[in-house]
Amino acid sequence: MSRTRIALSASAVAVALTIAACAPQPESPAGATGSAGPDCTTASPGLHKSGQLTVATDSPAYAPWFDSNTPANGKGFESAVAYAVAGRLGFGREQVKWVVEPFAHSYAPGAKNFDFDINQISITPQRAQAVDFSTSYYTADQAVLTLDNSPFAKATSLTALKEARIGVQVATTSYQAVLDQLKPSRGPSVFNTTNDELNALKNGQIDAIVTDLPTVFYLAGAELNNAKIVGQFGYAGGTPEEFGLLLPKGSKYTTCVNQALNALKADGTIAKLTEQWLSASANVPELKP
Repeated sequence: MSRTRIALSASAVAVALTIAACAPQPESPAGATGSAGPDCTTASPGLHKSGQLTVATDSPAYAPWFDSNTPANGKGFESAVAYAVAGRLGFGREQVKWVVEPFAHSYAPGAKNFDFDINQISITPQRAQAVDFSTSYYTADQAVLTLDNSPFAKATSLTALKEARIGVQVATTSYQAVLDQLKPSRGPSVFNTTNDELNALKNGQIDAIVTDLPTVFYLAGAELNNAKIVGQFGYAGGTPEEFGLLLPKGSKYTTCVNQALNALKADGTIAKLTEQWLSASANVPELKP
């Protein structure tokens, strides 16, 4: 119809502008910028270190987000996304430097030693007071993991989990998701690490773990021999939980990262990476109240 051509033309122009803004510009002096937008070159003054994209994540870095605890290998969903963003910004793989940033420290106020952190960090208003977030690169449901011999293994609703002893990891949104959505009869147990959660589940201290769905897939497939994924559920009354790249507060590079992500969404790259690394999520039942 007549409006289709106009819409497609506008979309093509938007993507072209995004690519142009984020690509290196050899015909201009390094770091030069015009009045039309931010400096998104590899010599941008907004970078932590000129000529280098410094990317942070936690250690250990778990599958399916990363592979073999080696973020630099480009394998796993978040590693692949980071390199896709880097490429869209004009950085070669050799120009990407990975640094370690503990999850709970990433969104604390203060100076940062990275350009962005990618570590399944949920975008929340509270965290955004101290840091910048990109647009989302993944929308995640929460999921419930238990042992296959648990009395809660056959639960088909959130109400059926009301009496379960739930474990969550410290400084994650899973804690509030449990309170708001599961409404358990007792407060969730909070653990410092995923390994602590797993040990508590194995030892019978808790009945189930609640965390994001891809992490549940990893735990069920690689860490437990007798695990049962009970189901998945949305958080905050149906508002999706979105993961974003975390940047220092007021970063001059936030707009550049957003432009890169938007271009990767527009050309289908993010969808392809999601399918490649996180496709199993479609087979998990949804838990309703």
